[in-house]
Amino acid sequence: MLLEKIISISGKPGLFKLVSQLRNGFIIEDVTNKKKVSIGNSSQVSLLDNIAMFTFDKEVPLFEVFENVAKNNDYKETISHKSSDAELKEFMLSSLPNYDTERVYASDIKKLAQWYNILHKAGYITPESFVKAEPETLEGEPAEEVSIEKETKKAAPKAEKPAAPKVKATSAAKSAPKSTHTKKG
Repeated sequence: MLLEKIISISGKPGLFKLVSQLRNGFIIEDVTNKKKVSIGNSSQVSLLDNIAMFTFDKEVPLFEVFENVAKNNDYKETISHKSSDAELKEFMLSSLPNYDTERVYASDIKKLAQWYNILHKAGYITPESFVKAEPETLEGEPAEEVSIEKETKKAAPKAEKPAAPKVKATSAAKSAPKSTHTKKG
């Protein structure tokens, strides 16, 4: 799922996709109705790609939480963000079992459910959207992994005569502080 261009704007309901940047703001597109509008630089914008949820041992990126929700719901819509706090907590426990109950508030869980359902309605939640792409080379072919063993064998020094250490005279001069004052004598 590509979340790097999906944003939430403080004071505006819904989610938006960044379309382009203007001199004094951005052009955005509502993910559900595809209407484009411009916003100023002063708008408080949050990139979904930069949001994470607290667990007791780490922060989990929102992408991973959405993937858990999708798998738990067979890639269908989840509970409404207007559900009771008890239902929302149960939903959160099934989506992220070790979430930090003191730092993740009911309002955060409501927003998670609401955003998930918006993205689902807009077509962003599908089994294919969570497939991680393999690293590619410039030619478009999968990158080849190099094992540490191969690198160590190639880097082993030859057992011939040891070379004398090379010392640059300029390296010491570069690191020594230069004085701008001269003594007259």
